[in-house]
Amino acid sequence: MAVQIHHGDILYAENKNSLKTHENSYIVVVDGMVEGIYTEIPAQFADAPVTEHGRGVIIPAFSDLHVHASQYTERGLGMDWLLYDWLNDYTFPQEAKFSDLDYAKDTYDAFVDELIANGTFHAAIFATIHRPATNYLFERMEEKGLYGYVGKVNMDMGAPDFLCETTEESLAETEKYLAEHTECTTVKPIITPRFAPTCSQELITGLGKLAQKYKVGLHTHIVESKWEAAEALKLFPDHGSDAEIYERAGLMDNGPVVLAHVIFPTEEDIRIMKKHNAVAVHCPDATTNVIAGIMPLATLQDKGVDVCVGSDVGGGHHLAVYKQVARAVQLSKIKEFYEPQESRTINFANAFYCATKVGGSAFGKMGSLEPGYHFNAIVVDNVEDKGILLTPAERVERFCYIGDDRNIVARYIDGKAL
Repeated sequence: MAVQIHHGDILYAENKNSLKTHENSYIVVVDGMVEGIYTEIPAQFADAPVTEHGRGVIIPAFSDLHVHASQYTERGLGMDWLLYDWLNDYTFPQEAKFSDLDYAKDTYDAFVDELIANGTFHAAIFATIHRPATNYLFERMEEKGLYGYVGKVNMDMGAPDFLCETTEESLAETEKYLAEHTECTTVKPIITPRFAPTCSQELITGLGKLAQKYKVGLHTHIVESKWEAAEALKLFPDHGSDAEIYERAGLMDNGPVVLAHVIFPTEEDIRIMKKHNAVAVHCPDATTNVIAGIMPLATLQDKGVDVCVGSDVGGGHHLAVYKQVARAVQLSKIKEFYEPQESRTINFANAFYCATKVGGSAFGKMGSLEPGYHFNAIVVDNVEDKGILLTPAERVERFCYIGDDRNIVARYIDGKAL
């Protein structure tokens, strides 16, 4: 039994309404899992080593439930375009480069390193259509001990020829990818159709069969823009909603269902999401950069849909999920001002809860520091002004608004220091 103890201020989200703070306390970690939090070290752990974090605040590591690793080198570019033109002028040409495995390795190495630097230890990731490059990303995530769902993207229409597979090729390559990762550790494969406008009915149906065969989940975009929502139903006219396209194909019955953006959901979309315990991923930066719409976050929560947070790099321009926590609060205010009948503001505790406990739950007992959770944590420090002491909650809030990776002074995955 490996025991370690960390001393400092400890903070996590109990629920969407409140943060739990343990000041000047000890968190006991046994075999990488949180055993408990105490004001004094229990007698049975008296001989265990103690790591002192001083004014540092120990918080759960962040979860990014929607990010395009292949767009890492594209972040901050084309941000004055809306979705359709941005995809065609920036994103599709960028993703085509991943046919070159050396290029892919350089990009994915940098991507994984920056995830770690910014305290994101759990992520649901879009790669590209290229299986060898996607395999490299999968293996790189596992080597670092990160938790993830990595998907080989599927597209057989609605994109330039240089980035489209045939239906048969897309299904065959996806099955090879899934078969290569039936034995995996912290990272798992996931079915990843880009979105309905780039997938034929035949492809979606075939992916549903593969999902059932290999017992894997779904990661895609739904109702992310007015154009996408209309185009999906134009291409699938016998379906009543965007979500129904995936439900009828059997893609929501075999593992986690991760649906990005969900900005313009219908009541039918919401009903289907609840039925299959899908998580809706709020990507605030992408919302303002290329999508032009704001998720009705509080409304979705009220209707029983779990909401988490994603960076959506490169639609989003920064990999730091903690920045999305701040943006989520900001956008809720804007949405309530312009659409008071549809939404209301959320507080910081709610946004932090989405980015930690809800997002982490997609990977197991992660995203909190309660007993029984993995000790996947970061320590935040050096955010106070000279002579002005802030509460732990104030320090974490300030970090999310104005901090960066230099304020993360320690990182732990399953109790192991990075």
